[in-house]
Amino acid sequence: MTTILIVAAVVLLTGLYGIGIYNKLVRLKNLVMEAWSGIDVMLKKRHDLIPNLVETVKGYASHERGTLESVISARTQALGAQSVEEKEAAEKRLSGALMNLFALAEQYPDLKASANFQQLQSQVESMEGEIEKARRYYNGTSRELNTLIESFPSNLIANMFGFEKSAYFQLDSAAEKNVPQIKF
Repeated sequence: MTTILIVAAVVLLTGLYGIGIYNKLVRLKNLVMEAWSGIDVMLKKRHDLIPNLVETVKGYASHERGTLESVISARTQALGAQSVEEKEAAEKRLSGALMNLFALAEQYPDLKASANFQQLQSQVESMEGEIEKARRYYNGTSRELNTLIESFPSNLIANMFGFEKSAYFQLDSAAEKNVPQIKF
């Protein structure tokens, strides 16, 4: 009788431990989805600023058509990206195009002095900082989820219920990891 109680207690404790792990996996999966949603919102705001920025620059540097078109094209690709990897690549292209646009503005003193351009520049710079914060939060929650999915014995529960690792949203080069400093 005592053996049956011990076995029942071990089974009960194991079951409760498994339920705890499952609930933690669900919580972390939801945090990762919430974090990605935060990045998506920030990227959307950034994408919404770009047409205004392009129009402002267009008024001063209309003959710089190639640079303006590359920004518009990069924005379109970024809006169409779906997966974390696709968005990561598209945002890298967009950041590069924006850097070229701001470098172009250096050649036009009237543009640099424009209050509208300065306001848009400030908003883009602020948005870059917000995106970086959201990216760090997302990567942190992804790291926690991935660690739990890969660790024993939680990996048994994760595999049993089909939990998948979350991709990180990261940049490749050290230069790209820095928030662009846009100064005129």
